[in-house]
Amino acid sequence: MSNIVLITGASSGFGALTARALADQGHTVYAGMRQTTTRNAGQVRAAADYGRAHDVDLRSIELDVNSQQSVDTAVAQVIAEHGRIDVLIHNAGHMVTGPVEAFTPEQLAELYNVNVLSTQRVNRAALPHLRAAGRGLVVWVSSSSVKGGTPPYLGPYFAAKAGMDSLAVSYAAELARWGVETSIVVPGSFTSGTNHFAHSGRPEDTDVDAAYETKYPGLVDQVAKKLADLAPADADASMVSEEIARIVALPAGRRPYRVHIDPADDGSEEVSDVADRVRSEFLTRVGLADLLTV
Repeated sequence: MSNIVLITGASSGFGALTARALADQGHTVYAGMRQTTTRNAGQVRAAADYGRAHDVDLRSIELDVNSQQSVDTAVAQVIAEHGRIDVLIHNAGHMVTGPVEAFTPEQLAELYNVNVLSTQRVNRAALPHLRAAGRGLVVWVSSSSVKGGTPPYLGPYFAAKAGMDSLAVSYAAELARWGVETSIVVPGSFTSGTNHFAHSGRPEDTDVDAAYETKYPGLVDQVAKKLADLAPADADASMVSEEIARIVALPAGRRPYRVHIDPADDGSEEVSDVADRVRSEFLTRVGLADLLTV
């Protein structure tokens, strides 16, 4: 079945790769990105070129996840053109690197805005349509840092992704009786094929940043290098997009609740298995086992 797919943060990295992989499967894909006529105009042209070259339905759409108006407009456009959204993919996100203390509270708030609040904006615009249809799939692109190994100097990003993951867990139960499935996709530390590290933000308090440099000289680069060294030579960001495409292609009711794509194996899958088992057992104990599946 061909689905109508809306994906956030699709200008590059996992988002762009996923948009193409799903379009290749025959779905109509709306690749959400901001500044489509300015900063990301090149990505819009690239997506259009890909669609023509591969004869697939890949459409860029203006979607700034930090703006409720932009989100509402994008969702309304998809509904006006197709009358439905079948698959919603939360992929937009931003990374920062540096000692936690050197980031201002305002910087942390902005990071949570991009990684966490953005999903709530999109959900409030799109979920009424999925609930009304009594079916659909919400895919959350989480991070192995939520429950796996957590190297220093990435704390604000890890905290934000943990917040997003917690929302996904709660939404999974609350959408089950509406017939809307949840799949949480957990990538590991892919240091190539994405712009996370290249475009990561830095702390505004340069004095505190410099103070930490006296005790942890060059740690940012060391962490990035060590993460890259852990990954097998054949690890590629397309592993994530291919897994998302596989999940979308599965029959309704057969999609996995959580999957890991972590070539470096930072331990997240082992911890998540325990956490997800405890969740399942507890919901069963309190008589809500039906919330574990659509």
